[in-house]
Amino acid sequence: MKASQVLIFLLGVFAALGVLWLVMPAEGIAAGGHTVRFPNLQATLRDANETKVDVDSVLNAVEARFKMKQDTLEYYRQFFTENPDRIYLPGDDVTFFDPVFRAFEKDTLSRVIHYGDSQIELDRISQDLREALQKRFGGNGTGMFPALSNVPSASIMKTAAGGFVQYTMYGDSTTVRAGHSRYGILAQVVQLSGGGTVTLRATKNKNAREKVHSFESVTLLYGRPSGGFSVRAYSDTLKPKPIETVGESGLRKVTWHFGRPVQKAVISFKGNAEIYAVSADPKTGVQVDNIPLRGCSGTIFTRINKALMSDSMEMMDARLIILQFGGNYMPVARTTKVIEQYQEQIEAQIQYFHEVAQDAKILFIGPSDMGKSVGGRIVTWPRLPELVDSLKATALRNDAAYWDLFRMMGGENSMGQWVKHNPPYAGPDYIHFTPAGAQKVGDALSNSLLTYYDYYRLAK
Repeated sequence: MKASQVLIFLLGVFAALGVLWLVMPAEGIAAGGHTVRFPNLQATLRDANETKVDVDSVLNAVEARFKMKQDTLEYYRQFFTENPDRIYLPGDDVTFFDPVFRAFEKDTLSRVIHYGDSQIELDRISQDLREALQKRFGGNGTGMFPALSNVPSASIMKTAAGGFVQYTMYGDSTTVRAGHSRYGILAQVVQLSGGGTVTLRATKNKNAREKVHSFESVTLLYGRPSGGFSVRAYSDTLKPKPIETVGESGLRKVTWHFGRPVQKAVISFKGNAEIYAVSADPKTGVQVDNIPLRGCSGTIFTRINKALMSDSMEMMDARLIILQFGGNYMPVARTTKVIEQYQEQIEAQIQYFHEVAQDAKILFIGPSDMGKSVGGRIVTWPRLPELVDSLKATALRNDAAYWDLFRMMGGENSMGQWVKHNPPYAGPDYIHFTPAGAQKVGDALSNSLLTYYDYYRLAK
């Protein structure tokens, strides 16, 4: 073939590709059950005109808005009505959290219980809120966790040996379910048969928050003990003290106080019982419990025995309940009708917590931005903004506060930029935050809540 013919052939190919680039629709062409895509003019123009979220600018603006804090009524008026990082309150009632703050100021132990999906695993977000509240109101330790669990925490090390079997009400088809509804305050129950030990060790991770490197007391929440059941706890400062129970089937709480902050404790059991929670706590102050429910959409709580949950909340002195859900529902949230059905389910959960924790306030945190590949681009999942707005409306309509994580991080198409950030603030699944990103979220949440506390103090 002559050189001129080769040139003409190549020019013809380029011309054909150019025409294809001009006429190919941005969404591609459906063919044989598949979608054929090709670089095209529409996508090029769209990408050129698209405003990308500058993560550093977003986070710097968040931090700047809190650094500008002033003890003036005008500052707080603007914060409550204009600051996008504020916690939205039912009826715009700026005294909504006042009962929580009054409890925090008492010389007792008050709890913030943070339920969430896998976004809060490894104590993400919870640990930053805990650190901020404990520095302000006092406290140490990491709070409640199951006696037996394969979910790790970045803030405490725990091991169990003996006759323990865990039953949970969330998870996939391999999850072992109990034959009853007594799942308790952690949405799970550990059945003890014969005896065993649970060992707690404060973390030695240098990156962990300061206040979790020791604890001052251990609490056990249990029920339905067998005759002759006994349990004792000890550390290097407390000798074994057995707790004997005979024929008592109701919920029980026992707390061992140590003479000073410790890094290790062992709980030794003999007999049978249902173990609902173990907790490493301070004597007084505030505790934030991290309760991750992987794969959960936050619609399971109404299936937990109401009397058991109510007694647990009262015994553990729950003052603020945080529900952080919505992300796991996105794959099925394809229509407005489906989102409305989810609203109804979430409404039922909020009403349930109003019933079982009458001394507590409720704060709902909706999903973060979530990235999905569409036409080779990472974009926000379809209908995610609609889901966020619906959850906000549902919370406020049911006397619960709402914090808009989706818009705090930059709104639509922000997750892709959080992943690209150096260091990465989110993982390659475009769903979960890295520890660095979770800290940014936790700090923003803490600053927002404490701004309401500062106003409470000023109003006093």
